Amino acid sequence: MTLWIVVPLVLLLLVIVLILSSSLHFHFRLCRVGKDDRVELDVTTLFGLLKYHYELPKVIYAGIERGVRVKLEQSGIAPVRSEQDKEGDIDKETVDNWLDSIKKVLKATRYFKKWFKKTASHVHITKLDWSTDFSLEDAALTATTAGALWGLKWSLAGWLSQWMRMEQGPRLFVKPVFEDNFSFSSELVCTGKVSIAYMLYAGVGLLRRISKETGGLRQWKALLSKSRAAKGHHSS
Repeated sequence: MTLWIVVPLVLLLLVIVLILSSSLHFHFRLCRVGKDDRVELDVTTLFGLLKYHYELPKVIYAGIERGVRVKLEQSGIAPVRSEQDKEGDIDKETVDNWLDSIKKVLKATRYFKKWFKKTASHVHITKLDWSTDFSLEDAALTATTAGALWGLKWSLAGWLSQWMRMEQGPRLFVKPVFEDNFSFSSELVCTGKVSIAYMLYAGVGLLRRISKETGGLRQWKALLSKSRAAKGHHSS
């Protein structure tokens, strides 16, 4: 075998090993101070070669008819930097479409819940911090609500630990502020990772389950086409 064939094969093998040995890391942050909201998601993989940043700098309630107006800012290095902003409304119709799509996915995929549970169990949560400071103007009501909020946070953390692997215990804080004015601030930070090799394996498994369901591939193709059409509509 000549050298000009061996070298490309070795390089290709190294690339494959690099991809399979890497993980997808994510960093999610949700922050609310008063009326200001911010939602951020950073995704990094291939040892930092691929980076994407998603941000919702504003979440505005636009009334019952229009629901919630959001603006998604996207930037990334892959390795060429790309930037894109999307703006749209999340109303009752949007939520109904999401629920309808979920029902169709469950119908088009054999044992989807079992596949999802197994896939989620391979997600490692490396950090979960959630702090909340608030005042309801009334001291007794603030103290009572603080206790209920503690219980809610621990219940949600326990539910999450049943689906994903928690590498360390969550750090949950509730600080009641006893003052005469209403105030609220909260910050949620969650970081984690999942193996690229397992994501590829899970993708193959999902495709196998779809192909075994009667009309599964056709239904998934219709859902993906509908999703692309919706994105094109919002971006225009």
